[in-house]
Amino acid sequence: MSYEKVFQAKSIIIGTKQTARALRTESITEILVAMDADPRLTSKIVSQAEEVNVPITYVDSMKKLGKTCGIKVGAAVVAIIS
Repeated sequence: MSYEKVFQAKSIIIGTKQTARALRTESITEILVAMDADPRLTSKIVSQAEEVNVPITYVDSMKKLGKTCGIKVGAAVVAIIS
C-alpha cells in the first residue's frame, strides 16, 4: 500500500508549499497526493511533478496520510526524498 512508502522513506516533506519548493531544489523520488484534497491545492504540485518526471501516487485520505506522517491534521501532499 502507498502509505507504507512513507514509513519506509528516510526523509519526507509534508505539505503543498514545502513540496513545491522541494520539487525545485531537492531530489524527490515520489510524491503522494490525497484524492480527497482540494484540486486547487494539489493541481499545481501535480503539474510540477509531471514536468520534472517525478512519479505521482494517489492515496485515499488526507487524514490517513497525515496520521501516517505523524501529524494530527490531514496532509494533501507528501514528498519522499531520496
